[in-house]
Amino acid sequence: MDKIDVFSTFDKVYQKYREPFIKLAISYVGDRSIAEDFVTDSFVAYWENRGKLPADTNIPAYILVSLKNKCLTHLTHLRKRQEVIDNIKNQYQWELDFKITSLEACNPQEIFSKEVHRLVNDAIRSLPEKTREIFLLSRMESLTNREISERLDISIKTVEFHVSKALKVLRIALKDYLLVFFYFFVK
Repeated sequence: MDKIDVFSTFDKVYQKYREPFIKLAISYVGDRSIAEDFVTDSFVAYWENRGKLPADTNIPAYILVSLKNKCLTHLTHLRKRQEVIDNIKNQYQWELDFKITSLEACNPQEIFSKEVHRLVNDAIRSLPEKTREIFLLSRMESLTNREISERLDISIKTVEFHVSKALKVLRIALKDYLLVFFYFFVK
């Protein structure tokens, strides 16, 4: 077959099958521009390989196989990409769920409570007896300075001194928990 006959045959196949092949590719890839590219690439692949093919090659079938393979490669790539996206999304969702669950389960009062109570008790035990007694009356029994002064028969200034001294010791002992301390113990 001479060059004119080959070109004429190719042109007829192109004119007859281009649009049906595009429609077929669209049905799989869902995008006209991608389908048109695949059909064009398939026709070009035939044209470039025509010299290597047997003379009785079914041109539309050859182009259709090429088109099928391009659609398959594209869809396989999309599936793999979607799997990666899904894995990333699942990982992100797992991390997000874990963070939410952790925060919901987190009770700062419970976390700090035991440690703070231990530190407070140690600090209070370390106070001189009189300072400890006055501080406990002030903070644990909620007596006013005047009530403590009358109960212990000491001046209000002495009560203030001992409460101040106790608070200073507690501030040092609880320097890392100062906000928690002030919330629970300082009025």
